[in-house]
Amino acid sequence: MLDLGRTFLQSAERAPNAIALVHGDTRLSYADWARRIGAAQRGLQALGLGRGDHLLSILQNRAEAATLHWACQFAGIVMTPLNWRAKPEEIDHVLVDSGARALVYEAVSAPAVAEAIRATGVVRIALDGAGNTHDGTSDALDPAAAAHGAALRFADCLGGAADPTPLATADDWSLMLYTSGTTGAPKGVPRRHRAERIAALAHVAQNCYGYGECTLGVMPLYHTMGVRSLLALALLDGRFVCMPRFDAAEALRAIEAERISHLYLVPTLYHDLLAHPAFARTDVGSVRKLGFAGAPMHDALLLRLSAAFRPELFVNHYGSSEIYTFAINQDAVGKPGSAGRAGINTRLRVVRLDGQSIDARTAPMEEGQIIAELLGDESFEGYHRRPDANAKSLRDGWYFTGDTGYVDADGDLFVTGRVDDMIISGGENISPIDIESVLSLHPSVDEVAVAGLADERWGQKVVAFVKVREPVAADALDAHCRQSDLVNFKRPRDYVFVQEIPKSPVGKVLRRKLVAGDYQSTGEQDHADAE
Repeated sequence: MLDLGRTFLQSAERAPNAIALVHGDTRLSYADWARRIGAAQRGLQALGLGRGDHLLSILQNRAEAATLHWACQFAGIVMTPLNWRAKPEEIDHVLVDSGARALVYEAVSAPAVAEAIRATGVVRIALDGAGNTHDGTSDALDPAAAAHGAALRFADCLGGAADPTPLATADDWSLMLYTSGTTGAPKGVPRRHRAERIAALAHVAQNCYGYGECTLGVMPLYHTMGVRSLLALALLDGRFVCMPRFDAAEALRAIEAERISHLYLVPTLYHDLLAHPAFARTDVGSVRKLGFAGAPMHDALLLRLSAAFRPELFVNHYGSSEIYTFAINQDAVGKPGSAGRAGINTRLRVVRLDGQSIDARTAPMEEGQIIAELLGDESFEGYHRRPDANAKSLRDGWYFTGDTGYVDADGDLFVTGRVDDMIISGGENISPIDIESVLSLHPSVDEVAVAGLADERWGQKVVAFVKVREPVAADALDAHCRQSDLVNFKRPRDYVFVQEIPKSPVGKVLRRKLVAGDYQSTGEQDHADAE
């Protein structure tokens, strides 16, 4: 089986002159990019990193981040990317947990790196002058000095040009992503070359990509969606257009200028694209395929995107860092809210919410916990140094996702939320997503998130946090819910109008912040009746 380094060489040999990477004014063919990747590989090896070592990357989606990812695949080094917004304590945790021997950072992440206690004990490589000393002098170039506080310059130790040499095997570790850590410390998710390559191949097949595709590389390379786009494009002699951080105006310019052929984004970014005033005057006709993942997409946004892009294919991709693809729905608009059927490398089940047995399957339309078989080719093999997490999530050869859902009479999967997000009100289990989908269809609602707040009578009460396009009364929203097919006990008892819905960097709604009151209200709070 091919490793990822040899996989990249396939495209470099097949289409050496095809444009592979774009970042600002930088445009690299596969042949040119391969030489930069080779130089980075040699530089990492010269710094003492070898097969099985971890490289911590704290970078935005820039050419150097993509180059380093591929250089690690050639060298057998485990790419270990971290959110560029990470706090010093998060950097320290990952350095200790992964045992990374070097880290690469840039100006935006430099303050956190400077405060991270453990960072002074590893080789540090800085971009854009991020490692300049306080007195304005240049950083040291000596690797020995770099392990004692000084930083190396990226261009000096990882720049230049050299032919890359594939040293890894398909069974070597490729990547270790860190979960978002909504509770407790983030967990490392190590993945092998073969699992990464098979997941990329499945992504190509399930999204019907063809040779020469071009994508907007905005989903972060510390997230599985960003990594999958990077790998999938290299399988197809395709073009990866880097966007360091999302900006709707800049994204629209790139779509038109680069003739982007497909988009693979979280729902929040699609929402922001459509909401930008420049969308109406931007030529988006090159975009023929849409895909989303990372969070559910409400019905109203699905319909607006379908009308705006008129895509040939609109895919709802449901997966995770642990097992990249759980399920695929290639007709997201035809059956809104459905995650479809198990992916081509996956087996799925929905079992009772108590999670006591993999054989306690739910009946059609009965809500339960979604689990996936660990023998699937895209699967991870367990969390890094976390036997407690393995004991909780890995049982009898299956991965317990922590997601709730049900299978309808047609056999299609619907994901309703997280086990931890389930609202229990008056003894009834209530999933926020059902309510959000109904409220999203009200013309005055821009975004909505639903959470359960403590209530003396009900245990928890259903509260809708609403960002509006135009003023609307809570009574009007309640009337909208009453006129829908939403059962009465699921109706929100309170409506809170907010300036923004709190989300993670990749667009997931942070319900815990809503529950904790960590949001900006518009100053108005209306109450629906509690019948």
